[in-house]
Amino acid sequence: MTTLNLDDFSDLIERPDGGVRRDAEERRERLAVPVGALGRLDELAEWLAAAQGRVPVKPIERPRVVLFAADHGVASEGVSARPAGGAHELVRAVLDGRSPVAILAERLGASVRIVDAGLDCHLDLLPQETTKHRVRRGSGRIDVEDALTTEEAQAALLLGIQIADEEADSGTDLVVLGDLSVGGTTVAATLVAALCGTDASVVTGRGGMPIDDLTWMRKCAAIRDALRRARPVLGDQVALLATVGGADVAAITGFLLQCAVRRTPVILDGVVSAACGLVAQRAAFRAPDWWLAGQASGEPGQAKALDRMALNPVLDHGVTVGEGTGALLALPLVQAAAALAAELPERAAEPTE
Repeated sequence: MTTLNLDDFSDLIERPDGGVRRDAEERRERLAVPVGALGRLDELAEWLAAAQGRVPVKPIERPRVVLFAADHGVASEGVSARPAGGAHELVRAVLDGRSPVAILAERLGASVRIVDAGLDCHLDLLPQETTKHRVRRGSGRIDVEDALTTEEAQAALLLGIQIADEEADSGTDLVVLGDLSVGGTTVAATLVAALCGTDASVVTGRGGMPIDDLTWMRKCAAIRDALRRARPVLGDQVALLATVGGADVAAITGFLLQCAVRRTPVILDGVVSAACGLVAQRAAFRAPDWWLAGQASGEPGQAKALDRMALNPVLDHGVTVGEGTGALLALPLVQAAAALAAELPERAAEPTE
């Protein structure tokens, strides 16, 4: 067993305030707009009120997009449409404002933070503010070797915990979570298959940049081989992340757990954040109550993970670009739900005889 025990989070994480949620439901029943007329916006407002611990719910004032970046060694096996070691180009596009998530974040008033957990590039290619937390350069090929050492997995988990604390301390009131990676969906699918007890073919998708049939078969084979290495360590989450994870995946897992500790609500994006959520759920079963599934990405692994965590995606528009884009698209709906719950007038009192 490893020295960092994620099971400790089970005692640290409480559910969002159920009493507050009931108060929010009761207040909703008094509003002038009939119950049910706003559809799922009511549910989103009640979830947010419980997370905030107050009624009426506060507006979202400091949303933050947090993107963890890394390259995965398994990409060298031709499992992705992107070149192995090319994740730094995704990071550069966000920094330069040329990516969908950067454009939408500026429009929606959300700041963006990129954390280099394990990019496979020279440090001088990106700003020091981005690369200063790097745990290691790239990761091992999970189909034939461990992604990380135990020490590196622990360091990545602690990095995620640190970032969550920094965001909570700075006043971030809602996180939009995403990843910038090459090979990340292969790693995520492996984790989902291992934790859900399914075969590789059930969770193997086409990725953010769709792949052809031959690439899909290589991806499926890599996941199958990685699964053989994952199953013996299923009882130890840190060992699992070291064996078939990656620095970004471990960091996101730590981030999600600590966000739940700090009562910071999170919108998940695609299969990578969903897979990390599944690992985190194994450690602390209450943690998913602090998360919202922003979108259905179409990845079968994501659907499997969200079903296991009982999370129902807010949107299903076929957005596969990744990078937190789908989750960010859900932000205006959460903001709208909060605004309506807080500002709609209550029904006039009926006259007494």
